[in-house]
Amino acid sequence: MLGGPRAVFVWGLGVAVYFTAITYRTSLGVAGIDAADRFGINASALSTFSILQLLVYAGMQIPVGLLVDRWGTKKVLTLGVVLFTTGQFAFALSDSYAMALAARALLGCGDAMTFISVLRLGARWFPPRYGPLIAQVAALFGMAGNLVTTLLLARVLASAGWTPTFAGSAVLGVVVLVLVLVFLKDQPEGLEPDPEPEPAHHAGGYVRRQIAAAWREPGTRLGMWVHFTTQFPGMVFLLLWGLPFLVEAQGRSRAEASTLLTVVVLSNMAIGLVYGQVIARHHRARAPLALGTVLATAAVWAMALLWPGHAPMGVLVVLCLVLGACGPGSMIGFDFARPANPPERQGTASGIVNIGGFTASMTTLLAVGVLLDATGGDYRIAFASVFVLQAVGTVQILRLRGRAHRRERERVVASRVEAVHVPV
Repeated sequence: MLGGPRAVFVWGLGVAVYFTAITYRTSLGVAGIDAADRFGINASALSTFSILQLLVYAGMQIPVGLLVDRWGTKKVLTLGVVLFTTGQFAFALSDSYAMALAARALLGCGDAMTFISVLRLGARWFPPRYGPLIAQVAALFGMAGNLVTTLLLARVLASAGWTPTFAGSAVLGVVVLVLVLVFLKDQPEGLEPDPEPEPAHHAGGYVRRQIAAAWREPGTRLGMWVHFTTQFPGMVFLLLWGLPFLVEAQGRSRAEASTLLTVVVLSNMAIGLVYGQVIARHHRARAPLALGTVLATAAVWAMALLWPGHAPMGVLVVLCLVLGACGPGSMIGFDFARPANPPERQGTASGIVNIGGFTASMTTLLAVGVLLDATGGDYRIAFASVFVLQAVGTVQILRLRGRAHRRERERVVASRVEAVHVPV
């Protein structure tokens, strides 16, 4: 039977892994200025930390999706925890830029294995109608990891220093690894097991068929572009450039900047619950919510960047509140891909969707760093790169939306016809 306390417990273990991964992923967001001082690097080199981490993350999404479909959740999550915990320990001990880069790459590789696994775990332990809400709640707990970063890690870093802070946080990874090994199950007892993987000499054909079949679905491609267009403004702000922008361009203290980053996280958590409930009850709200998120984000970015001099605190608060919608907006991408693909292809399809936002984030992180160096630290010009990617993504969403909706309606009609029993 799907659902119930046992399902919540097992799924909660997966969410705990994702929570830990987000804590590690976003830890650089409150340590950017410290990292620049520690390693003696400029803005472009600083952005390389997050770019490399996201490059590894994005590049791993389809391989991870295939692994989840073939190996199951427990094996992939276990490998992910080992990798990102090792990466966090190595980052704590890094005394050179090259070593720190390698540590962030390892962390990104492990991080890449978490969210797709959690989505699959939710699909195996809960009824399909809970899919949108489960995805948003998982993202909410992930943002709680970001909250730990902005509220706790920033303060510990200021008082304890680099190595004790990052090494101490890595202990959490060891704890969740033990819990996963002891308690996590791929699916409830009695549920039909996944089909056996193909023999090794057929693996290439399996990979090609999985990717091709998922990509052919308009819902998968639409989900990828929704994720691409909605996620990256908030991700770039929280992952690296938010704190320097607020301190160096807006004249805020580090305490004020940390509080504003916390506003983004809290807004994300609240809006995620609202989006999940709305989409679970009104499936047609997906596209309007996604496009509304993009429009609102573009409007507040323009307002903050075009404000003469330093923007007032009220404007910055509004910016952070709206940026909080970026994460929940990106989850809508999975709500397009999920009904477009059968259970045995969910991991692959989710991997394709997840590539979208992280590719956009990686591109913007690089663009901001390069433009800051080229313009002598002009954040207005650097952050204008956000609008270019939003325009590209919006065009693709509008192009694919009708096709994906028609295909989804056809599938619903076909399933109803197959369900009709005709007596003989």
